[in-house]
Amino acid sequence: MKFIFRKLGLIILLIIISLGIFIFTVQSYPYIPVLMYHSVSYYEGKQDRLKVNINTFQRQMEFLRKNNYRIVRLKDIPSLIEEKNKSSKVIAISFDDGFKDNYTLAYPVLEKYKIPATIFLIVNDIDKVDRLSWQQIKKMFSSGLIDFGSHTLSHPDLIRIEDDSELKKEIVDSKRILEQNIGCSVEVFSYPAGFFNQRVKDLVKQAGYKFAVVASKTKGNKPWDLFAYKRIRISNRDKNLFIFWFKTTKLYAFLKRKR
Repeated sequence: MKFIFRKLGLIILLIIISLGIFIFTVQSYPYIPVLMYHSVSYYEGKQDRLKVNINTFQRQMEFLRKNNYRIVRLKDIPSLIEEKNKSSKVIAISFDDGFKDNYTLAYPVLEKYKIPATIFLIVNDIDKVDRLSWQQIKKMFSSGLIDFGSHTLSHPDLIRIEDDSELKKEIVDSKRILEQNIGCSVEVFSYPAGFFNQRVKDLVKQAGYKFAVVASKTKGNKPWDLFAYKRIRISNRDKNLFIFWFKTTKLYAFLKRKR
C-alpha cells in the first residue's frame, strides 16, 4: 500500500513540475497578441468572418479596459519584443481594409475607452462609398488614438505580381501617398490576405517599414517574426467573452502555433 501511495505521489509531483514548466514556457513566449478586426457593423450572423457586431465590439473593448489590459500601439511591438516583455495582459488592436464603419461605429467605442488601434488602408479604396475618406482618416489620426498603415494600393496577391516595378508600386507608393496625406511616417504594413514570400518581405523591409503583419491563417515563419507577425482574427464568432478572453492569451497563440 505504501508503495502505491509513493508511486501516486511521484506521479502527482511530476504532473505539477510538468505543468509548471509548461506555464513558464508559455509565459516566456516572445509574442504579444494582436487582434485583427475588419468591419464593425450591425451584422448579427456568424458566417462572415470579416464582421463583428457593434454591441459585441463594445463589450470586448469594455472587457479589456475593466480587466486592466495594457493596450499598446502596433508600431511599439518591435521594441517590446526586444525588451522581452513577459506580461500576460499586453495586446494590440488592428483593423484591415479601412471600412467606413471603422470611423462611424468602431472609433466612438475606441475613443470612449481610450484604446489605441492601427487601421491598414487600401489606398486606392479611400473615399469610396463603403470605405474611409481622407477627412475621416485625418480626424482619427488627430485624436492621437489611431495610427495608420499600408495595406497596399489595390489589395493584390503580392506573390503573383511578377513585375518588380508593379510590386514596388504597391508597397512603396502606398506608403508615400499615406505619408503625404496624413502627415506622418507610416511604419507598419499588412500583407493582403497574409500572402507573402521572401521577395515580397525583402521589399517591404527596403521600403522603410519597421513592422509587417499577416493574417492568422498564414503558415510558416515564427509568430513573432517582425516582418511576418501573426495576428488573432476576431469575428462575430467570438461573441462569447470567455472565447474572446482566451484569444487574448499567450496560451492561445502558443497552442495555435503548434497546430
